[in-house]
Amino acid sequence: MSELSFRDRELVALGAALASNCEPCVEHHVAEAQKAGLSPSEIAEAIALADTIRQVPARKVLATAQRLTATGKTPASAAACCAPPAVASGCSPQPAAKSSCC
Repeated sequence: MSELSFRDRELVALGAALASNCEPCVEHHVAEAQKAGLSPSEIAEAIALADTIRQVPARKVLATAQRLTATGKTPASAAACCAPPAVASGCSPQPAAKSSCC
């Protein structure tokens, strides 16, 4: 049994849903948070806090992209990003995009 209350679990779920940019998850967990007894202002506060936290890495990624665009330099670590991932047995590798590490 969970030591967290339904209310606490929904606060965590709201943060995770927002962090993962999952719109259906946010919709589901806002409704569940309401069922758990959270007020609209508590839900709004949880969402605002989660958004503030997720913006930190987003700002750092943006700053890196802007710095690289301004300098025209590519870090040495960029090549490692595009190395093909290990493939589990029985799986066929997906062709990697030539210009992306994703």
